[in-house]
Amino acid sequence: MRWAGQQVGADIPGALPGLAKVHDLVRTTRPPEFAGMTFYEVRAKSALNRVPGHVPGTPYGWTINPYRGCSHACVYCFARPTHQYLEFDDPGAFDAEVVVKVNVAEVLRAELHRPSWRGDPVALGTNTDPYQRAEGRYRLMPGILEALADAGTPISLLTKGTLLRRDLPLLARIAETGAVDLAMSVAVFDPDLQELVEPGTPSATARLATVRAAREAGLECGVFLMPVLPYLTDSVEHLDAALAAIADAGASYVVWTALHLKPGVRQWYLQWLHRWFPQHDLAYKRLYAGGAHTPKEYRRGLAARMEPLLRKHGLERGSVDDASGTVRSRAAGIVRATAAVDTQPTLF
Repeated sequence: MRWAGQQVGADIPGALPGLAKVHDLVRTTRPPEFAGMTFYEVRAKSALNRVPGHVPGTPYGWTINPYRGCSHACVYCFARPTHQYLEFDDPGAFDAEVVVKVNVAEVLRAELHRPSWRGDPVALGTNTDPYQRAEGRYRLMPGILEALADAGTPISLLTKGTLLRRDLPLLARIAETGAVDLAMSVAVFDPDLQELVEPGTPSATARLATVRAAREAGLECGVFLMPVLPYLTDSVEHLDAALAAIADAGASYVVWTALHLKPGVRQWYLQWLHRWFPQHDLAYKRLYAGGAHTPKEYRRGLAARMEPLLRKHGLERGSVDDASGTVRSRAAGIVRATAAVDTQPTLF
């Protein structure tokens, strides 16, 4: 892996052919409190990323990712293949080699002040988690949120990180004048299984306590019960316990979907499955024989289990923005309402 030996003052063009076009390496560090991890502190040239294929006038056409790579180490993470662009050839590098955009808030503020910026909704947590453990060290999110607030920008934020609680007062202040849509991702409610599937994440209990804290702060906050893992977390018993805990936390809604195994993730996940649950190898081979998604029959069966449980626990089903994969609620309504009266909408 070409980044491992880089230090301050490295010859960026020769050493980092994959990333030199967009980043400047400031420092490589391996903090003792992050055993086995390496952080590449870089100066980003841009903070806002346009969602590919986004249709103008619809929500969340822009995203911000202050980090690339994620210490949550979720075996099913769809973003794992994105590290190949940075020339990390080992899929496991996504969990241990994290790029930190140390100047992201400064760059974002400048981008939001450009005359061409129209105040479109922005999503965070679409690729890597902005509240992974590294955020406790680098504290990038307060500056990002303050810049978005000053620009009157609607925000969608999806995370597994309980560090979100630190910024709830700031998010509550932003919500006074703009849309703030929060969601906590909690896929596994069995502690032993979670340790295998998501070894770097806070417990489900801690994450739901963060949902409760957000709701008590007056913020809408849903739960992404996803992905549902076939034969591991899709039983009525597991789903019932999960939805009971989600309802008890006061979640605004719940979103769910079955595991999606796209190329670059499929092999990694199936290797993990073979190591820990080889009894399901054949079932997965059959289930995903047709591609990255489970077949319609499986999805219908999962829905048949979920719908009565949602009613039982009094939970509302949420919706997801097709472009970014994040929660789609108040900001979406603002965009639609504004677009109805103005062909060139300006939000806030």
